[in-house]
Amino acid sequence: MFGIRLSRVWRRGVLAALTCLVLTACASPTPSDYAQEKPRLDLKEYFDGDIDAYGIFTDRSGKVVRRFTVRIKAYWEGNKGTLEEDFIYSDGETQRRVWTLIDEGNGRYTGTASDVVGEAEGYVAGNAFQWNYVLRLPVGDTTYDVSFDDWMFLMNDKVMLNRATMSKFGIRLGEVTLSFYKR
Repeated sequence: MFGIRLSRVWRRGVLAALTCLVLTACASPTPSDYAQEKPRLDLKEYFDGDIDAYGIFTDRSGKVVRRFTVRIKAYWEGNKGTLEEDFIYSDGETQRRVWTLIDEGNGRYTGTASDVVGEAEGYVAGNAFQWNYVLRLPVGDTTYDVSFDDWMFLMNDKVMLNRATMSKFGIRLGEVTLSFYKR
C-alpha cells in the first residue's frame, strides 16, 4: 500500500514538472510580440556608423563577474552589413569580433563571425531583435561552445538595450547585459 501511494505521488510529481516545462516553453516571447512597439528598429539604420556599448557578464546567481566596453564601427553595402567590434575588458584584456550580417528580407537576418559556430539567425519586429547563435568562448586553456539567446530593444534613435542569456546543454550559465549608444 505504501509503495502504491509513493508511486502515485511520484507520477503526479513528474506529470506536474512536465506540465510546467511545457507551459514555460510555450510562454517564451518571440519578436512578433513586439511588432507594434515603437520606435521601430531598422538594423541597417541603427548599426551604421560609430557605436559605443557598455556591458557586464553575470553568472547564474546574478553576480557581476566581468565588465567591458565595446567600440563598434558598422556599415552596410546593399544587404550585407559589417560590425567591427573591439572589446576592452575591465581587467585590460582586449578582443575583436567582426560580424558579417545579411538582410534576408522580411525582418530575417543571418550572421557569421570567426568565433561563431555555424550561422547566427535573427528576426526583427517593432523595436525588438532576437538573435540566436553559438559562440566559441575561450576559458583558460579550453574553449566552450555556448548558446546565446540575444535580445535587443531600441529605446530611441541613440540608445538600444541588449540582454543575452548564455546556456550550455540547456542549462543557464549567466547573462550579458549591454547598453548601446550611437554617436
